[in-house]
Amino acid sequence: MSTPHDPTDDVSPRPRGRRGARAVADLVGDALKPAAKKRGFASTDLFRNWADIVGPVFAQVTQPERLSWPRRLDDGGEQGFEPAVLIVRCEGSRALLLQHEAPTVVERINAVFGFPAVARLKIVQKPIHRPAVARPPRLAALSAAQEAHVAEITAEIEDEGLKRALIDLGRAVLGSRKPK
Repeated sequence: MSTPHDPTDDVSPRPRGRRGARAVADLVGDALKPAAKKRGFASTDLFRNWADIVGPVFAQVTQPERLSWPRRLDDGGEQGFEPAVLIVRCEGSRALLLQHEAPTVVERINAVFGFPAVARLKIVQKPIHRPAVARPPRLAALSAAQEAHVAEITAEIEDEGLKRALIDLGRAVLGSRKPK
């Protein structure tokens, strides 16, 4: 006598992870999560979108430092949800300008979170920590043969924007290679 077939008996291997290029924001977001949680941030959305939130006037002179959440009942605080205070680093005299724009910035922050997560800003005048950005290496000048090769490969491309981009890419690839 045979037993009925149980579909859970068919164990197929789990699909392997995605290969290929990944967005840098995805990689950086995962790396920043432990530091973000330590500073009171549940996600890195505020860091990633900071320049869009504060605009070009404040993007280079401000930086979110941490979220200060009020104590809740289980922590000995009040019952219910209360929004946090965002502590923002600001350089120099821009702090006064940021103080005047604070309601707009808070509104934009809450739009990113999708709920009223921040009640107000606490502005602290401190220097901004910006990681040093390495300059790209200088490209070597291409020989006439290399220039001709790039031109030959891209000759049949009709879209001028695409053609220019591929020519620049070809020059960058060939110019960054070490001579043999």
